[in-house]
Amino acid sequence: MKADVLKADALPVGHASQRRLSILGATGSVGVNTLDLIAHNNKIEPGSLKIVALTSNKNADLLARQAIATNAEFAAIANRDFLPHLQEALAGTGIRCGGGPEALIEAASMEADWVMAAIVGAAGLQPVLAAAKSGADIAIANKECLVCAGDLLLSEMKKSSGRLLPVDSEHNAIFQVFDFERPHRVTKLILTASGGPFREWSLAQMADVLPAQAVAHPNWSMGAKISVDSATMMNKGLELIEAAHLFPIEPDRIEILIHPQSVVHSMVEYVDGSVLAQMGTPDMRTPIASALAWPDRVSSPSAKLNLAQIGDLSFHTPDEIRFPSLRLAREALKTGGVAPTFLNAANEVAVEAFLTGHIKFLDIFAITEQVLEKALDWPPCVETLETVLEADKMARSLAKQAISR
Repeated sequence: MKADVLKADALPVGHASQRRLSILGATGSVGVNTLDLIAHNNKIEPGSLKIVALTSNKNADLLARQAIATNAEFAAIANRDFLPHLQEALAGTGIRCGGGPEALIEAASMEADWVMAAIVGAAGLQPVLAAAKSGADIAIANKECLVCAGDLLLSEMKKSSGRLLPVDSEHNAIFQVFDFERPHRVTKLILTASGGPFREWSLAQMADVLPAQAVAHPNWSMGAKISVDSATMMNKGLELIEAAHLFPIEPDRIEILIHPQSVVHSMVEYVDGSVLAQMGTPDMRTPIASALAWPDRVSSPSAKLNLAQIGDLSFHTPDEIRFPSLRLAREALKTGGVAPTFLNAANEVAVEAFLTGHIKFLDIFAITEQVLEKALDWPPCVETLETVLEADKMARSLAKQAISR
């Protein structure tokens, strides 16, 4: 099933007709980079890429500017409190707008050829499933959708005419070099990780980490939540679960390597000993461009890779004592059922508590592990979205209880 959904036969970016695009999570880092890439290519070929819908959580000012700049058809803001501001900003433009979860689903369901799924966290699950039902190609940057409900999403994609195109730099790298026609010839996937800002810190040093330090990623420009996930290496744990859904390979054949330079984005090892790697500068516009045009290529304004200037590339095995997120992710994947949902929800709550100063950095691991253990009390399979949402709600409640103690 996975190989069928991810089969690398998507139609190339057509130059003869206009493509209709929607961006779920337009004001976040992935959304902003996507719009930058679209603007870049529309300068090369004016009018070839049309924006249908844009969404944001609560950044009404930026969302309105984006909608006006792109002449979008619809703008949706998840937090209804900011809808009046959005309505005022868009008054007289002819651009429709809406607020609340139903507005996000409306945006995701609009007729589009390609949808960027970049809403952070489990909040993106329902809009992405709605986009999947619409038949659009989905560029999936929201790893939590696959972590929490991978089987459900893949099932919806299989029913539609759309294709799932990975945007995370690691999964996009694998997608570019994976032989979908002969998956049995693949022996291993190698996900690379920068290791974050604390890869050389001791546990004692990490005990006193401040939020400002955790969000300062050494290589990538990302939002606060994903930056903290990179610092705890939970980001890589979630990517491990995501890869297990995306590619037809056993989870125990997915390896993680620390690669501080963030130049080799991931690798695929084959039975003959060949290891194919995709490389590039740490710029999200490169994997976004790949997903936008696949299997064609489009221009990207990202800096080109200069290996001579970089000089050395290094790799080493991650320390799961200092970074237990990787162990927790493997345990959740092995347990199955709602365990990945519990893992993701507990982590989201714990990261938010850390960013707001309610817990210490290392408490993120402890709270997540404590909540994950409760997943064993649930049925071993997930058959409906309602089960996922119920599990997500329960895990968040448990995490909040752990934080308040």
